[in-house]
Amino acid sequence: MSVAFTKEQDAEAAAADLPDRPISPHPNLVTTEGLVALDAALAQARAAWTAARSQEGIDADRTAMARATRDLKYYAARRASARLLTPNPDRDVVQFGAAVTFERPDGRRQTFRIVGEDEADPANGSVSHISPLAQALLGKPVGETAMLAGQEVEILSIR
Repeated sequence: MSVAFTKEQDAEAAAADLPDRPISPHPNLVTTEGLVALDAALAQARAAWTAARSQEGIDADRTAMARATRDLKYYAARRASARLLTPNPDRDVVQFGAAVTFERPDGRRQTFRIVGEDEADPANGSVSHISPLAQALLGKPVGETAMLAGQEVEILSIR
């Protein structure tokens, strides 16, 4: 057997031994949309695992099986620990699930929705409830200020 062939197999075996996806120690709060997305991700992970398992011989693509197993474990754990939390419409303070608009000292206005860790996407206007931004704003009403990255910002609106 060629040494190159052996090394190639070793590289494949190493790739198939993927580490688990880290699971946050924080409460797994989710919005309604986040729960739907989590259910979809879990269904997709189950389908990928089933597809990888049903291929002729699991050894055909151990990396696909390892990735599918890792994702299935992650999404099953996240779904099991998910805690649906809907904003209280009677509260006039920044809370989980709410979108908050604030003004920075340079006049820029920004709006972010505070959501669960798995659904956070700052580039698209959502941040995790454990992020420094969310932590600085949670519980504050319109007109109050908060410190973000060493700058004072004013809360303009909450939806």
